[in-house]
Amino acid sequence: MELSIHDYGYVKNLSSSLQYSPTNCLTKFLNERQHPFSNPSSSLITAAKKKSPVPSSKGIQKSTDKHLSHILRSEAAIEAIERKANSTSVKRNRFSPKLLLEALDNAISHRRWESALKIFDLLRNQHWYEPRCQTYTKLLVMLAKCKQPMKASYLIEVMLQDGLKPTIDVYTALVSAYGYSGLLEKALEIIDDMKLILDCKPDVYTYSILINSCTKHRRFDMIEHILADMSYLGIKCSIVTYNTIIDGYGKAGLFKEMENMLTEMLEEDETCLPDSFTCNSVLDAYGNSGMISEMEKWFDEFQLMGIKPNVMTFNILIKSYGKAKMYDKMGYVIDYMTKRFIPPTTITFNIIIDTFKRIGDIEKMEEFFIKMKHVGMKPNAVTYCSLVSAYGKARLLHKIDSIMRQIENSDVILDTTFFNSVISVYGHVGDVKKMNEIFLAMKDKDCEPDSITFATMIHAYKTMGMMEAAQDLEKKIIKVEYNLDSRTRLIEG
Repeated sequence: MELSIHDYGYVKNLSSSLQYSPTNCLTKFLNERQHPFSNPSSSLITAAKKKSPVPSSKGIQKSTDKHLSHILRSEAAIEAIERKANSTSVKRNRFSPKLLLEALDNAISHRRWESALKIFDLLRNQHWYEPRCQTYTKLLVMLAKCKQPMKASYLIEVMLQDGLKPTIDVYTALVSAYGYSGLLEKALEIIDDMKLILDCKPDVYTYSILINSCTKHRRFDMIEHILADMSYLGIKCSIVTYNTIIDGYGKAGLFKEMENMLTEMLEEDETCLPDSFTCNSVLDAYGNSGMISEMEKWFDEFQLMGIKPNVMTFNILIKSYGKAKMYDKMGYVIDYMTKRFIPPTTITFNIIIDTFKRIGDIEKMEEFFIKMKHVGMKPNAVTYCSLVSAYGKARLLHKIDSIMRQIENSDVILDTTFFNSVISVYGHVGDVKKMNEIFLAMKDKDCEPDSITFATMIHAYKTMGMMEAAQDLEKKIIKVEYNLDSRTRLIEG
């Protein structure tokens, strides 16, 4: 399906707008009146008379005086330590404190939890080692993000063996480890234990972490109990707490509960007024569900509260209008951004490119891809994934080859989703040779195949009547899963 000129009116001029060239096109969107979408009720506005501060920040470029060769030597040394930590025959002494600590920080920052714990074990066996709560906290936070609650609990025991007293940050990290893993009842038990420790009473941050875990796992039934517990302890919700609940309800499509929490935020807590995050969560909830009139109404409400839209707000509007096939309004938003000198981001262009991809307008999609590069925006894996998907549906395989050559000559970081998209295209057209080449390229780029990768390839093999190849791949998957399971049991043991 292609859009006609009538269908997307203003959209035909959007690419030139995004180059910040002067335009004579006057739109009524956010231009002729202060509040463009509707004439909203002001029932909630009186509770937010004060303008909430909107923090602004400028990018700060960090500079370093280190020479490249020194950096490379340091990185190589860190990698060597990590390899030694993973070796069973490594000696546990005579390691440089600086490099060992850097290796630990590197493993933590990249969430390589197994290596991090082994490096930490080496660290504890150094003669110069002094246990610090800060190190344990960093490890626990990493284990929480990696959903390793059992390892986190074990680390607490090691901490006690080192003679350290767990702090509130340590316990909060343990709560997050169980919470992010979906073990919410256990997380609640830890909070109950914290209540009995004099210097480790749970605070608003601890409860916010737990509430966030509840929203992630759709356990909204627990939120009321948690809020009641906070109230009993005299702990007031912070703006983060409110935003977490509002965002969680919105993503789950619980619009009544979302608005009730927003009303409570406005009427009962004058210290926690809505901010841009609140605004964007509500707009995205309605926009993503196709409830455009509600989205527009709340856009006006938040503007009357003094909350200025940011580029993320406009991205949400563009995405919502594109999804609802309201291309004229999508164009008005971009035109408004141009007139107010609000530069689009890579995400902005990705949303527009994806919109044209979904309706099969290859010409417009390519036009915005070119403009994206002209204004200095760097395409990423998401951008290329949209292009590949569109070309695949249109059977323009030569253009996919061109995209792959562009990527080869760039430093773009690809992900598994991108490779899955390319593999799916070649598998669908029956080009098994090309599909296998992409799969090998995936390994070369250190992208781990997932269940979608294998399922796509197996389906392609079976469709082409290559039953032996399909069965061989299935056997390899079973073997890999068995080895991973055995390795996990070994680690947990």
